[in-house]
Amino acid sequence: MMNYSDGDPEGPGDPEGPGDPEGPGAHGDPEPPDSDPDPAITVRALTTVRGGRTVLRGLDLTVPAGRVTGLLGPSGCGKTTLIRTIVGTQAQVTGTLTVLGRPAGHPSLRPRIGYVTQAPSVYDDLTVRQNLDYFAAVLLPGRTHRPARAAAVDGALTDVDLRDHADALAGRLSGGQRSRVSLAVALLGSPDLLVLDEPTVGLDPVLRRDLWDLFHRLAADRGTTLLVSSHVMDEAERCHRLLLMREGEILAEGSPDDLRRRSGTPTVEEAFLHLVDTAAARAAHEEPRP
Repeated sequence: MMNYSDGDPEGPGDPEGPGDPEGPGAHGDPEPPDSDPDPAITVRALTTVRGGRTVLRGLDLTVPAGRVTGLLGPSGCGKTTLIRTIVGTQAQVTGTLTVLGRPAGHPSLRPRIGYVTQAPSVYDDLTVRQNLDYFAAVLLPGRTHRPARAAAVDGALTDVDLRDHADALAGRLSGGQRSRVSLAVALLGSPDLLVLDEPTVGLDPVLRRDLWDLFHRLAADRGTTLLVSSHVMDEAERCHRLLLMREGEILAEGSPDDLRRRSGTPTVEEAFLHLVDTAAARAAHEEPRP
């Protein structure tokens, strides 16, 4: 059972909005349209325990609506646990977590959130279209929704560029293609929030570029909010906003340009390393001397 013990879980979120209005500073990625000033996700004093170990330590953060937010940090820093907490599948949680105006895990959020895990969630013995037909039937059951299901499946196949592989068995696809099937499943319901856990791991540079182009189209054309986790620092430049994470804590949040400017570094990777070194020096200074 999830326990959001602090604050009003039904509250509307942080009225101050997403803060930094800057968009991405590189790669020519399009700016999203003006969006609701309320954040899509508001986290306050969030702590998560797994297996007796505190994984997330009193996190405070916001994710602006209608933008691509990158959750960047090394493997094992707590990115997946934070994502699971946001989508409502993580136990032993305290703090306040509001998602799309509701407490995380609220039943009304299920059709509004698309969640793509690290491992592709597809049935290998079904074709790509059969996989999508199955999940579309779960989202839109009944004969009256048959035309809407067909349109959703066709749209998702087009979004991830798999129309030419629609009749191929999922188990015979490449790893990158299977990842795109998982993404297509998440897009079936036209979610307001799309959460992707390291979706580009193991993909070739061309496919990575195409996926990031898709992420920006979803934000710009549909107003979708995307939270994309990665440990690949060069992907940070493709995000409108970043959350830099290490050892269960948020080191900083802001646009790539803002983080580079505040740290006086030319790249986000160097900004991240600067923040790590600064945090380590501060911790060493604050340790009581014997």
